[in-house]
Amino acid sequence: MKVFINGQFVPQEDAKISVFDHGLLYGDGVFEGIRSYNGKAFRLQEHLDRLWNSAKAIWLQIPMTKQQMAEAIQEALRQNGIRDGYIRVVVTRGVGTLGLDPNRCSNPQVIIIADKISLYPKEYYENGLEIVTVSTLRNHPAALSPRIKSLNYLNNILAKIEGLQAGCIEALMLNHKGEVAECTGDNIFVVRQGRLLTPPTDAGILEGITRAAVIELARADGYQVLEIPLTKHDVYIADECFLTGTAAEVVPVVKVDSRPIGDGKPGPITRHLMARFHQLTQQETQ
Repeated sequence: MKVFINGQFVPQEDAKISVFDHGLLYGDGVFEGIRSYNGKAFRLQEHLDRLWNSAKAIWLQIPMTKQQMAEAIQEALRQNGIRDGYIRVVVTRGVGTLGLDPNRCSNPQVIIIADKISLYPKEYYENGLEIVTVSTLRNHPAALSPRIKSLNYLNNILAKIEGLQAGCIEALMLNHKGEVAECTGDNIFVVRQGRLLTPPTDAGILEGITRAAVIELARADGYQVLEIPLTKHDVYIADECFLTGTAAEVVPVVKVDSRPIGDGKPGPITRHLMARFHQLTQQETQ
């Protein structure tokens, strides 16, 4: 594997950063996960816009232009022979001192990794998965904006651990108001009486690229989509439920907190949107 770092592609074993990099020491940096189909990055501009917004929010200057980043991403796919895969773009604060002061850091690091990914086994897309609500709350949006995709994912990791200990590979997180926020790595949708419901951005969620694409598809197909506060009760009584994410794409949920959703099988609207999203990824990457 060839990894892009410091403006050049190097073998995986030579892709290294300093132990004094604040990305390692403090999680001071930002990242994006991007899917590729047919050898092209899907919705690359939206991902780059979000990356630049995240960097701007933490006062981090990315040492290249969006065009240069886009070219480097496509080159990473080419050099690694990846067609249907996953790209991880990381920008760290750079080498600094052991103190917190970011002004003592220099040379932000840009790292691009292109590889294959399989987040969930095929049977979960066919039969659905089970999730559980965990006690780890989503970070308070007044403390750290969930719209910043930072390198510090400890909040999500702790929730993930809880879910795994309960026997579920994904877990549902609530916000400080007890409302549904998102899962550890995915956004959540429920279907009720033919309408799609999903938490709004101020519920403490990351504004997912796949989430936005699914909302576009659903509305184009005549479904009403409401971005409204949701509680666990809304999830429990849903006719259908599914998750969206760059790596996960669209995956059905058939059980939450041991309660079957609908008839306990992936519902028709979920299956329709799964197919429509697959069509979209192929259309936009031809």
